[in-house]
Amino acid sequence: MRIGAQWVHLRLCMTCGHVGCCDSSPNRHATKHFHASNHPIIKSFQPGEEWGWCYVDEVMFDSL
Repeated sequence: MRIGAQWVHLRLCMTCGHVGCCDSSPNRHATKHFHASNHPIIKSFQPGEEWGWCYVDEVMFDSL
């Protein structure tokens, strides 16, 4: 929002707590954070969603 772009859904880094937008958003901050930090696991930061994703293994978790 700070840069004037629309975000679609937010993702929470399970290593450091960074919150970034998903890959459906123009800037894909969650994935950019993974490439910069190598923090492998994110969780949906959307209310009512409990799933997660591991970038390294490309595996989705039903809940974290």
